[in-house]
Formats: sequence, C-alpha cells, structure tokens
Amino acid sequence: MNPSLRTLGLAALLCASPLPTLSAAEAPQLPAPDGAQVYFIEPADGATVGQTFTVKFGLKGMGVAPAGVDFPATGHHHLLVDVSSMPLLDSALPMSEQIRHFGKGQTETELTLPPGQHSLRLLFADKNHVPFDPPVISEPISITVE
Repeated sequence: MNPSLRTLGLAALLCASPLPTLSAAEAPQLPAPDGAQVYFIEPADGATVGQTFTVKFGLKGMGVAPAGVDFPATGHHHLLVDVSSMPLLDSALPMSEQIRHFGKGQTETELTLPPGQHSLRLLFADKNHVPFDPPVISEPISITVE
C-alpha cells in the first residue's frame, strides 16, 4: 500500500475514534482572559419586541467555537431567560427553558416568549458548558414582549 495512503487511513481512524474525555462534571473551570466580555447586540435593554424576536450575542476578548472544540480562549453562548437565581458557575450548566445552550457556536437566535416583562442574560462557557473563572456574563436586560 502507498505509504501516504496508509498515513491517511491512520489519520481517518484516529479522527473517527472517540478520545477519552472528562465528563462535564469533572471538567476543571478554565480562566477567562482579562477583559473578556459578553453582551447583547440586540434587543436593547428596555426594548419592546414581538412574541418572536431576534437575539444577537456579542463577545469581546474571546472566540466562539462549538461545544466540545478544545481551542484556547473559546467557548459558546448560553442565554438565561427569566432566571430568578443563578446556576452554579463552577460546573456544567444544565439545559432548560431558562438556560438555553448554543453549543453549535451560534451567535444569534429567534426567541419566542409570552407577552409581558422578561429578563435576559448571556453567560459564556467552555467546551464542556462550564462557565469561565471569573464568569464571562452580561448585565441582565429587561424587555417587554407585546
């Protein structure tokens, strides 16, 4: 067999083989780069929106990567919707209607909420859904859904 084909076959096998990883519960909390920030591009704090509206996520000082991708100073967004008490910030974030994961590396979403007042907050986390230390978290914003 051609040596380069043999190398290619080995590379394909290695890429297809699952590598041992820590569970999210065992994953250490990673340090956040100095000055890292997450924020809302839209909607603005105090905005009135329709029941379905666009939420755009902003990030400074870090990069966005899908969950599971191990690259320094990267992670993905989590949107906290009407969260009355913060989740634990030193372990993997749970997934719920109040804690929405964007593990494919999305930087915006369409959100549908019932009419009324709602609070939104962004929290950036690593490949294992564990927030950074210190947490890269936005100020909460308040919106009114018509």
